[in-house]
Amino acid sequence: MKKVLMMIQESCPYCRQALRMMDELKAERPEFKAVEVKIVDENREKAFADSLDYWYVPTYFVDGVKVHEGVPTVDKVRKVYKRALDL
Repeated sequence: MKKVLMMIQESCPYCRQALRMMDELKAERPEFKAVEVKIVDENREKAFADSLDYWYVPTYFVDGVKVHEGVPTVDKVRKVYKRALDL
Protein backbone atom coordinates (compact mmCIF):
# COMPACT_ATOMS: atom_id res chain seq x y z
CA MET A 1 0.00 0.00 0.00
CA LYS A 2 1.26 3.45 -0.89
CA LYS A 3 1.75 6.30 1.57
CA VAL A 4 -0.73 9.19 1.45
CA LEU A 5 0.05 12.71 2.62
CA MET A 6 -2.65 15.36 2.87
CA MET A 7 -1.64 18.99 3.28
CA ILE A 8 -4.27 21.20 4.91
CA GLN A 9 -4.86 24.43 6.77
CA GLU A 10 -7.01 24.28 9.88
CA SER A 11 -9.05 27.29 8.74
CA CYS A 12 -9.63 25.98 5.19
CA PRO A 13 -13.29 25.13 4.46
CA TYR A 14 -12.30 22.93 1.50
CA CYS A 15 -9.99 20.94 3.77
CA ARG A 16 -12.82 20.29 6.22
CA GLN A 17 -15.00 19.29 3.26
CA ALA A 18 -12.33 16.86 2.04
CA LEU A 19 -12.01 15.32 5.51
CA ARG A 20 -15.78 14.74 5.61
CA MET A 21 -15.62 13.15 2.16
CA MET A 22 -12.85 10.85 3.38
CA ASP A 23 -15.03 9.70 6.29
CA GLU A 24 -17.99 9.11 3.95
CA LEU A 25 -15.85 7.13 1.51
CA LYS A 26 -14.41 4.95 4.30
CA ALA A 27 -17.96 4.17 5.44
CA GLU A 28 -18.95 3.34 1.86
CA ARG A 29 -15.82 1.34 0.96
CA PRO A 30 -14.39 -0.55 3.97
CA GLU A 31 -11.13 -1.27 2.11
CA PHE A 32 -10.35 2.47 2.21
CA LYS A 33 -10.05 2.24 6.02
CA ALA A 34 -6.74 0.42 5.53
CA VAL A 35 -5.20 3.49 3.87
CA GLU A 36 -3.25 5.58 6.36
CA VAL A 37 -3.39 9.26 5.51
CA LYS A 38 -0.84 11.51 7.19
CA ILE A 39 -2.55 14.88 7.63
CA VAL A 40 -0.23 17.86 7.99
CA ASP A 41 -1.30 21.43 8.72
CA GLU A 42 1.01 23.61 6.65
CA ASN A 43 0.85 26.41 9.24
CA ARG A 44 2.19 24.09 11.95
CA GLU A 45 4.80 22.39 9.75
CA LYS A 46 6.00 25.37 7.70
CA ALA A 47 9.47 24.04 6.83
CA PHE A 48 8.04 20.71 5.70
CA ALA A 49 5.28 22.42 3.69
CA ASP A 50 7.83 24.68 2.00
CA SER A 51 9.75 21.60 0.84
CA LEU A 52 6.75 20.41 -1.20
CA ASP A 53 5.55 21.61 -4.61
CA TYR A 54 1.97 22.83 -4.21
CA TRP A 55 0.01 26.08 -3.99
CA TYR A 56 -3.46 25.20 -2.70
CA VAL A 57 -4.96 23.09 0.05
CA PRO A 58 -6.10 20.46 0.39
CA THR A 59 -3.35 18.73 -1.54
CA TYR A 60 -2.88 14.96 -1.65
CA PHE A 61 0.40 13.19 -2.38
CA VAL A 62 0.53 9.43 -2.97
CA ASP A 63 4.05 8.00 -2.56
CA GLY A 64 5.44 11.51 -2.95
CA VAL A 65 3.56 12.29 -6.17
CA LYS A 66 0.99 15.10 -6.13
CA VAL A 67 -2.34 13.62 -7.24
CA HIS A 68 -4.80 16.35 -6.27
CA GLU A 69 -4.60 20.01 -5.34
CA GLY A 70 -7.39 22.43 -4.51
CA VAL A 71 -11.16 22.13 -4.30
CA PRO A 72 -12.08 18.48 -3.61
CA THR A 73 -14.87 16.36 -5.03
CA VAL A 74 -15.91 12.92 -3.84
CA ASP A 75 -14.62 11.45 -7.10
CA LYS A 76 -11.20 13.09 -6.72
CA VAL A 77 -10.84 11.91 -3.12
CA ARG A 78 -11.97 8.41 -4.14
CA LYS A 79 -9.19 8.38 -6.77
CA VAL A 80 -6.63 9.17 -4.06
CA TYR A 81 -7.72 6.08 -2.11
CA LYS A 82 -7.78 3.92 -5.24
CA ARG A 83 -4.31 5.04 -6.21
CA ALA A 84 -3.01 4.27 -2.72
CA LEU A 85 -4.48 0.77 -2.97
CA ASP A 86 -3.44 0.26 -6.63
CA LEU A 87 -7.08 -0.28 -7.65
